[in-house]
Amino acid sequence: MTATLADLRRVAERFWPAETAEAWDRVGLVTGRDDAPLRRVLLAVDAVGATVDEAIEWGAGALLTHHPLLLRGVHTVAEDTAKGALLARLIRGDCALLAAHTNADSPEQGVSDVLAVRLGLSASEPIVPGLEPAAGLGRVGELDGELSLAAFAERVAAALPATAGGVRVAGDPERLVRRVAVLGGAGDSLLDHPAVRGADVYVTSDLRHHPAQESLEHALVVGGPALVDVSHWASESLWLEGAADRLAEALPGVEFRVSTIRTDPWTFAVGGDRPLSW
Repeated sequence: MTATLADLRRVAERFWPAETAEAWDRVGLVTGRDDAPLRRVLLAVDAVGATVDEAIEWGAGALLTHHPLLLRGVHTVAEDTAKGALLARLIRGDCALLAAHTNADSPEQGVSDVLAVRLGLSASEPIVPGLEPAAGLGRVGELDGELSLAAFAERVAAALPATAGGVRVAGDPERLVRRVAVLGGAGDSLLDHPAVRGADVYVTSDLRHHPAQESLEHALVVGGPALVDVSHWASESLWLEGAADRLAEALPGVEFRVSTIRTDPWTFAVGGDRPLSW
């Protein structure tokens, strides 16, 4: 029996229930019809021109992304707008679009959980517990042994796909770290959380100047973590492979593939510097 889009929606809802998404989020089906036959599904972090083209050229019946295309309100889907043009291409290509965003961030085998595993954290637990015992925002856990901050940053870089921005670090390169907090995607909202303040290092993305600076100054007075800032796209891309495997097991006969296109928006960097102590 041929699978349909409804089957994919049913399984996605079981893995990443929409009710667990943040109130501001927009997850689930964006475009597509439930009775459409489904033979191929492409997974990506972002719905952009390159991943939409990849899905259609591959003959995918659905593109499943982490980031919602219509997260913020739009007032037109005219094809002279970026989002309108993408939606038109998907509809003409008979390719549905679904998103699993904050509902995929928090569960076991979700974005932050996968990041914690890839960095070698043991006995990790949510920074902000969710409704389920092992679910919640972020993760905090222990490395098997102490590493210098510089060595740990190298581990982070090796675990993530390469991007133009690489890995930025704030802290003494020789500082020893063992307890690690992580949050895939933008994470400066948790800089003041006790679980983050109690870690030796915090790994996340999109750290802004003032919150990061204030966190470091606070650490000089009462202690706190070093900061490791990574690509937003890279930190969330690690989740896709496991998600594709789980979906393939639940929907035999449907082919799942993870896009290899880098949708990190930055293409190159110049003028970087390194600490003189390295």
